[in-house]
Amino acid sequence: MTALTQPLPELTFEDWLEHERGSRDERTEYFAGEIFAMSGGTAEHNAIISNISGQLWGQMKGRPCYVYASSMRLRIQQAEAGKYPDLMALCGEQQFHDGRRDLLLNPSLIGEVLSDSTEGYDRGEKFALYRRIPSLLEYLLVSQHRVLVELYSRGDDGRWILSSYEELADRVALESIGCTLALAEIYDKITFEHP
Repeated sequence: MTALTQPLPELTFEDWLEHERGSRDERTEYFAGEIFAMSGGTAEHNAIISNISGQLWGQMKGRPCYVYASSMRLRIQQAEAGKYPDLMALCGEQQFHDGRRDLLLNPSLIGEVLSDSTEGYDRGEKFALYRRIPSLLEYLLVSQHRVLVELYSRGDDGRWILSSYEELADRVALESIGCTLALAEIYDKITFEHP
């Protein structure tokens, strides 16, 4: 996920979706009548998404599980919002907004790679929107500036529990999709600016 900028003129969700499906040059996100332009990500941001997707895809072979990276749209029906999470995954039946199959409704895992410009939003307002998705069981936050992976898991009582991982030898169990992420693989080929 990259930085949100100035809001653009108000539109309905269907207007936004029509615009997104017709646009090849820019991506925007939608929330409650406003659309927000998105900017591009860094090489590290994209590499981390690829590293996570690769790990998950390999573990999902032969199972009815799916992983989607940045270009799959998410509709949060309970909040009248449309987003582009960095990563989404689920096992079981996929639910889409319509026959176009480009707007997912039911991820069980959402992941975001944190950047300086979006970290506060990803941890705060965006997570508050994501928590409204009934199918969501896990929210993964990954730093691109140091070794740090945080996993929020929804407990049986609906409360979110945080687990934090800061060593390359650590492994993150993603119970919602029956997969495990190795931090050494998440950060493969990533060079940090400051040690």
